[in-house]
Amino acid sequence: MRVLVLTTDAFGGYGGIAKYNRDLITAICSHPNCVEVVALPRLVSGELGELPEGVTYITGGVGGKAKYVFSVLSVVLKAPDFDLVVCGHINLLPIAYLAKKITNARLMMIMHGIDVWEAVGGRIYHYLLRHVDMSVSVSELTKRRFARWAPVPEKRISILPNTIDVDTFKPGERSANLVKRYGVENKSVLMTLGRISADERYKGFDEVIDVMHLVLQEIPDAVYLVCGDGDDRPRLEEKVRNQGLQQSVIFTGYILEEKKIEHYRLADVYVMPSHGEGFGIVLLEAMACGIPVVASAADGGREAVRGGELGSIVNPDSPYEIKSAIIQALHGRTGFVPEGLDYFSNNNFKRRCRAILNRALYGEDP
Repeated sequence: MRVLVLTTDAFGGYGGIAKYNRDLITAICSHPNCVEVVALPRLVSGELGELPEGVTYITGGVGGKAKYVFSVLSVVLKAPDFDLVVCGHINLLPIAYLAKKITNARLMMIMHGIDVWEAVGGRIYHYLLRHVDMSVSVSELTKRRFARWAPVPEKRISILPNTIDVDTFKPGERSANLVKRYGVENKSVLMTLGRISADERYKGFDEVIDVMHLVLQEIPDAVYLVCGDGDDRPRLEEKVRNQGLQQSVIFTGYILEEKKIEHYRLADVYVMPSHGEGFGIVLLEAMACGIPVVASAADGGREAVRGGELGSIVNPDSPYEIKSAIIQALHGRTGFVPEGLDYFSNNNFKRRCRAILNRALYGEDP
C-alpha cells in the first residue's frame, strides 16, 4: 500500500491541525500493509524533527499555490502507483481529486472542524465531494455539521478523534523559572493556550476575561494566563485595561511546542469556553498534565471531555456557568489524570485509523 498525503502542514508545523496530521501520517505508516507514505505539506514553519519510518516528506511545494500544484503533479506523474490519496484539508480537494484521477487511487478527506461546518466552494466542491471515497472527521459534531450540506452518504464519513501521548504529557512540578517570570507564586492560575487571531475569536479568551471580575470576588488571588500570540492580542490587551484587570490577566506571548508542557503545569484549571473548536487537542494535553479542564458545550470540546466524563462542560454564552465551573475546579485538585483519558491513547488512535483505512481501501475491516 502506497499512500499520498496532501496536507497544509504536519512535520515542521505548529498547532492542532499540524499535530493531528503528524499523528495521522504516523498511524498510516503503522498499518501492516503500508509500504510508503509520500507526504507533501503546503507549509513548513520549523524543524521537521524525526520522521516515522516509511515516510517520504517532500517540501518542494512550500512557497505558493502554483509551486505546490507543480510539486504534487511531479510526484504523481513520476510514480503514479498510489493506492490512496489523503486530502488533509478541504481547501486541497481540487488538487487531491486531480491526483486521484491520475493515479486511479481511492480518495480520503480529513475534516478538522470549522473548515467544513458551512458549505464550501459551491457547485465545484459539491461535484468533487461526490468523488471522495471516505471523509474523516475529528468529532461527531463536525461530522453532523458537514453532513447537513455535503452530498456525501453518512456511511462514508468516519470519526477519528485526536490523540495524546501520555508518556510525554504528564503531571509534574511547576517550573520555578516560569513562576518567577509570570509572577504567579501563590496564585490560582487559569489558563487558555492558542492562537490569538482576529479570524479565530471563537477560542474563549474573551469569555474568560469577561468573567474574571466574578472569579476575583471569590478567589482574589486568581490570575488568567493567556498563552499564545497573534494579531488580535492588542484588542484583548485593551479590553483587559478597560476592565482594570492588568494585574490579573497575563499575556505570555508565543509558546514554543517544547515549552507547552511546563506551561500547562503552571495552571490550576484550563479554561476554553469556545464556540468553534472542531475538537480541542489542548484539552487533552492539559488533562494529561493533571490539570482540570473547563470545556465548551457548543463545539467539539464537549467530545474531548467525553460529554463531561473527563472535565466540566459549560455554555460559553453563560458567564455564570463559566465562573461557577472555574471556581469549582479551583477548589479541586491538580496532578490527577482523569480515568478514561486512555480513550484518546496513541494505540487507540492507530487502531481506529487502521479500521478507517481498511474501509476506505477494501470496504471492510479485515
